Amino acid sequence: MACYSIPLAAAIIHFGMRKRVTKWKHSVHHLWLNLMFAGAATFGVIDHLWNGELFLISSNLYWDLLLGVVSTVGLTVAWVIIVAVTERHAKKAGTTA
Repeated sequence: MACYSIPLAAAIIHFGMRKRVTKWKHSVHHLWLNLMFAGAATFGVIDHLWNGELFLISSNLYWDLLLGVVSTVGLTVAWVIIVAVTERHAKKAGTTA
C-alpha cells in the first residue's frame, strides 16, 4: 500500500518550500499545513505497520496512490477552511493571526 507516500511527499516538498519562500518561513498557517501533511503521513505509516502491510505493493497501486492524492487534497481543503475561519475570527477581534 502506498497511499501514505503522497502526504509524505507533500510534507517533504512543503517543508523545503517553507525554507525558500520568504513569506512562508515564519507563517503559522504554513507550519500548520506542514504538520498536517506530516501527521497524515505518520498516520498512514502507523496504520500500515499495524496491519502488516507497510511495504506491500498491491495490484491496485493506482488506486492506492489515488487514495493518497484524494486524502492530501482533502487535507489541503480542510487547511484552507481552518485558515479562513482563523483569519475571520482574528479580523473580528481586531488582531492578526
